[in-house]
Amino acid sequence: MILGVGIDLCDIRRIEKTLERFGDRFVARVCTDVERSKAAKRPHYANEVAKFYAAKEACAKALGTGFRGGVFWSDIGVVSHESGKPLLVLTGGALDRLKSLTPKGMHPQLDISLTDEFPLAQAMVVISAIPDGQK
Repeated sequence: MILGVGIDLCDIRRIEKTLERFGDRFVARVCTDVERSKAAKRPHYANEVAKFYAAKEACAKALGTGFRGGVFWSDIGVVSHESGKPLLVLTGGALDRLKSLTPKGMHPQLDISLTDEFPLAQAMVVISAIPDGQK
C-alpha cells in the first residue's frame, strides 16, 4: 500500500551559488554528518549536496508535511547500502510522522531514486506500508 510519493527537482547552479554565499553554514543546516562526509569525497561536491537537498524535499513531500510539524532537514538522512543503493534514514519528527502514517500490522518501506545531470538533480521517494512478516 502506497502511503506517500514525493519528487523534487533541484538546480545545481542554485546550490553552487548558495555554497559560495553561505558555505559550511548551509551544508551544516541541510546535510547530516554522513552526507557531508560523502559529498566531500566526490569530485562534484555541489551535485551531491543538490541530490541530498532534493532527497530531503521529496521525502518531506511524501510524508505530507513539508518542513513543518516537527520535521526538520536533519531528520532525513541519505545513506548508502553496501551495494551503493541509496537509502533513507529518518529520525526525530520525520520518524514520528512516518510511524503515524503506517497502519497497525504493517511496517514502512522507503524507496528513493536519485539522479543528476548538470544543471539538475532529482529525487523521488515512495513510502509504502508492507504487512508485518513480509519484506
